[in-house]
Amino acid sequence: MDRPDQTTHFGFRDVPLGEKQTLVNDVFHSVAQRYDLMNDLMSVGLHRAWKDVMITTLDPPKSDRPFALLDVAGGTGDISFRAAKAAGTGFHATVCDINSDMLAVGRERATRQHLDDRVSFVEGNAETLGFADRAFDAYTIAFGIRNVPQIELALREAYRVLKPGSRFLCLEFSTVDVPGLDKIYDLFSFKVIPPLGRAVTGDAESYQYLVESIRKFPRPSAFAEMIGAAGFARVKWQSLSGGIVALHSGWRL
Repeated sequence: MDRPDQTTHFGFRDVPLGEKQTLVNDVFHSVAQRYDLMNDLMSVGLHRAWKDVMITTLDPPKSDRPFALLDVAGGTGDISFRAAKAAGTGFHATVCDINSDMLAVGRERATRQHLDDRVSFVEGNAETLGFADRAFDAYTIAFGIRNVPQIELALREAYRVLKPGSRFLCLEFSTVDVPGLDKIYDLFSFKVIPPLGRAVTGDAESYQYLVESIRKFPRPSAFAEMIGAAGFARVKWQSLSGGIVALHSGWRL
């Protein structure tokens, strides 16, 4: 496990671990208002299909049975809104994000979609969640865990706040495993996305970081081992779109 005085990778740069959270916060403060639009542009709309797979896998109950979802790093509410629309009346989601600007966007969206009674928003850190032990029926994190400075701590916290028999789901960019697609993907990532970020949000550097951080994230098998080391059982993953993303799953038994 990383110690607070060690360095970690911010994109392709090495920075002191204690500074990474500040740098990540600056990225998302910068892009919050256009975050969802940029997701559409960067993924050519595919992020919607990937998130649909996540919600199908989550399979929230469609009854009035109470079901509490914790959606970490889900500031704009996209995963929680999708889950709420797929679930019954007993469903409630808590979105936990460290970035106040992203949470503000999420709250506005919840009000517009008349989901503010089913989705709540809390500012918090994935490494030190402010929730009781065994409080939730499921934990989701989509495209957020690679930005956590100490991933092992976040995984242990996920295990702590889940009830026995509950599920952990993580959707994250991964390692392209289709020959030829990897070169196209790299070209698009490094030559198209940062200029696109400049054009849409006025910020190319934040999107340069985002594409670099993907390349530093562990391969699916290595990440699965980290999930297992946090205590989760029956860990598995599913590669989507030629390995551009992976959906990891584990159970607290």
